[in-house]
Amino acid sequence: MAKHTKETIKELSEYIAKAYELKEGVQPVTELAPGLEVDDAYFVQLETINVQLANGRKITGKKIGLTSAAMQKSLGVDEPDYGHLLDDMAYENNATVPFDRLLQPRVEGEIAFVLKKDLIGPNVTSFDVMMATDYVVPALEIVDSRIKDWKIKLEDTVADNGSSAMYVLGNNQTKLTDIDLKMVGMTFFKNGELVNSGIGAAALGDPAKCVAWLANKLAAYEITLKAGEVILSGALSAAIPAAPGDSFTAKFSHFGEVTVTFSKE
Repeated sequence: MAKHTKETIKELSEYIAKAYELKEGVQPVTELAPGLEVDDAYFVQLETINVQLANGRKITGKKIGLTSAAMQKSLGVDEPDYGHLLDDMAYENNATVPFDRLLQPRVEGEIAFVLKKDLIGPNVTSFDVMMATDYVVPALEIVDSRIKDWKIKLEDTVADNGSSAMYVLGNNQTKLTDIDLKMVGMTFFKNGELVNSGIGAAALGDPAKCVAWLANKLAAYEITLKAGEVILSGALSAAIPAAPGDSFTAKFSHFGEVTVTFSKE
């Protein structure tokens, strides 16, 4: 259970929201609220999302972060985290996104699940995920942090909606019966140059396992993964910093590709 008061949760949510609005990096929330725990941080995230919903935004899915052992080790944690996806974060394949909406963006290549059935924790398995998935598509997640210089702890990124910003889905919709996600290879290009590569198994050994983890984690907050939602299952390689004018493409073996370009201003 969260240890901080509802008033503190609200204040921290407003603090992050203001940083987003002003496009100015701020000091970590863990410095403002010493002793902030992960549960507290998730309640800060939920407070922010509830305000967004009241302002007319719609939830389109969830994103999973920290799915690699290296990233978990870097933050001193032993499980992933998550954030919410909203309708104003979604861009089509080959889109040019406005850089002025962002602070310090980085781009990751991922596999996105689109659900055809609800997933209700706490006992969801990878098999349940496969049965509930309509199709998977190549995806790019644009992560961003309202915390200055990405000087974050787990609680900071969780409070900041999992450092979410935007996402782009490819056009190639693939049924899980037609592909072994664990063996999907990805090559990642920045401005036409190969900068990274990865494999499906980089995400907790199996991207479907990541989605199962999420469904079970959300049960503690009485949240359900719903049919039609997009689930970004976790980066297959390190996030690459983006600057105005940059273009990124993730190519997946037997699975298609997805591209995004940042505006020059």
